[in-house]
Amino acid sequence: MRKSEIIMLGIIILSFAIGIYYYPQMPEKVASHWNAQGQVNGYMSKFWGLFLMPIISVGMLLLFIFIPRIDPLKSNIQQFRKYFDGFVVLIMVFLFYIYLLTLFWNSGYIFNMTTFLSPALAILFYYTGILIENAKRNWFIGIRTPWTMSSDKVWDKTHKIGGKLFKIAGVVAISAIFFESLAIFIIVVPVILISIYIVVYSYFEYQKI
Repeated sequence: MRKSEIIMLGIIILSFAIGIYYYPQMPEKVASHWNAQGQVNGYMSKFWGLFLMPIISVGMLLLFIFIPRIDPLKSNIQQFRKYFDGFVVLIMVFLFYIYLLTLFWNSGYIFNMTTFLSPALAILFYYTGILIENAKRNWFIGIRTPWTMSSDKVWDKTHKIGGKLFKIAGVVAISAIFFESLAIFIIVVPVILISIYIVVYSYFEYQKI
């Protein structure tokens, strides 16, 4: 196994161990969903509240293991594999962080969930930018439009600009800590606008060829 896969497996095992430890202490219904203001608006049974995230993490681990092996352009993935490995570990840490926040909340520690997620999302967005800047053409990772998938030149240009924009989105997202009422918009709106822009950008870059 690769080092990244061992780290992910370790996080998953730790998640299940924490879930088993906290199971007797949790209420029968646990908070599982929060609205844009960071307030609880959804609950689920204790079992799923404690073990859904670890189970999802298992699925993510399997997905990340198989993607570099089944992609028809897997040789391209190897060219930026260290960035991909870093990304998958970061995703697993991010899910583990959400899991811990959920456990803390249901243990009686009340806080604004969106505010606590802001720095984690900022880091995730910023590293996504790094990954995108270094990604080579493949079928699973990156900005996959009909135009980037049809041209290495369009792929490279789109990913260079897309990577920079996602890093900017990461920097903007950290500011959401200071604006609780607007946090969700500060985090989500730039990502939506960037996603639309880079799709359109890839189209026009392809038309130039």
